[in-house]
Amino acid sequence: MSQTKIEEPKTDILKLADQDGQFRRKASQFRNFISSDPSSPFPAENDRYVVYINYGCPWAHRVNILLHLKGLTSVIPTIIVDCQLVPNGWSFTGNDGSATADPLYGFKHLRDIYLKADPEYTGRFTVPCLWDKKKETVVSNESSEILRMLYSEFDAFIPEDRKESVRPLFPKHLQKEIEEMNEWVYNTVNNGVYKTGFATTQAAYEEHVHVLFASLDRLEKHLEGPGHAPYLFGEHITEADIRLFTTLIRFDVAYVTIFKCNLKMIRYEYPKLHDWLRRLYWDEGEESNGGAFKKTTYFDLIKKGYVLATKAPNAIIPAGPLHSILPL
Repeated sequence: MSQTKIEEPKTDILKLADQDGQFRRKASQFRNFISSDPSSPFPAENDRYVVYINYGCPWAHRVNILLHLKGLTSVIPTIIVDCQLVPNGWSFTGNDGSATADPLYGFKHLRDIYLKADPEYTGRFTVPCLWDKKKETVVSNESSEILRMLYSEFDAFIPEDRKESVRPLFPKHLQKEIEEMNEWVYNTVNNGVYKTGFATTQAAYEEHVHVLFASLDRLEKHLEGPGHAPYLFGEHITEADIRLFTTLIRFDVAYVTIFKCNLKMIRYEYPKLHDWLRRLYWDEGEESNGGAFKKTTYFDLIKKGYVLATKAPNAIIPAGPLHSILPL
């Protein structure tokens, strides 16, 4: 197939903070939805879609966990890009689990996938990126919405015991509570670590680091409440656990040192969160479908990705902590 002509990026994707030192995440621009309805613009089909991810990114990690939890890894394969953000975006270098070229089109950079979908696209070339091989376009690059479409729209392709009707990740009786938690956890924890770590002024850093730890305190207290064990909303994993896990599994190994989120560590000052985190990571039973959380976590690539993203001096990757995660 012919390749899209490479032009200079239309936006400085390496500029992470605004002039006032604040990091402000831009909204995702591709927001289509896959449906189980065969007449929909993007119908659920086996091997029609792929997801571009890198192993260091928490937003992509969410989707990778869900693909493993639902048993969808053969229905929607992943394509891996490396962990170093360069002016042309994420790349295919043969490093960090990536191939030396995009297996679909031979591209060297993820940006070329976005420009194939829309030659006038000027946003960031982010992962996860859900791609439709039939229409040759991006379906969605918003991780929270990709999660929602994977809960039930592909149930025709998975074992009965993984279907949303049998093992719900977004159960109806908890949806209001999960949505309420999603809102403040996203703003102050999932994105809060970035607001802290990518801040380029002392004032911006101070503004967000204290809000972040206040929310971790709030999560610790939540887990002390009735009906909030062993997972955030009881006996089974829900969407809230997936969305929080990908931030907290990175916390002690990357955010404490590389992002200067260093008021406390999960393993020492948050016993309930620490238990919750280890239970998710180490479980290899039915609840996690054989270890969905552990299988998709790559500590070395997590640290490498954040060191490169923050342009740390000499790109020195921290050796510690001594144990990336402690045993149960």
